[in-house]
Amino acid sequence: MNDNSLRDLRQPSRPASGKPPTITFPCRYSLKVVGDAAEDFAAMVCQVVSRHDPEFDATRLEVVASRNGRFQSVRLTIRATGETQLQALFVELKATGRVHMVV
Repeated sequence: MNDNSLRDLRQPSRPASGKPPTITFPCRYSLKVVGDAAEDFAAMVCQVVSRHDPEFDATRLEVVASRNGRFQSVRLTIRATGETQLQALFVELKATGRVHMVV
C-alpha cells in the first residue's frame, strides 16, 4: 500500500453536510480489515466476526495482498444489527494486536 492508499482508508468519506451517513439497522454492512500478511490472518478475522454475527458467511470473503505482500486486507459483509454490535466488533478486532485498520 502506498501512503495515499493508507490516507484514504483512514479518512472515510462523508457527505457534503459533514455528518456521518445514517444507517438503518439491520442491514448488510461491508468491512475491510487490514493487517500484516500471514497464513492465518483471514481465519482469525473470521473467528472474531463470527462471534458478532453468527450468520456470517466466510465463503464470501475476499483476501487481497498489498502490492509488496507485507499486508493483507480481508473484505467481508456482515449482517449489522446496531451501532453497539459494530463498535464491539471493531474493538475486538483491534484488540487482537494483528489488525491495523478496520474500514
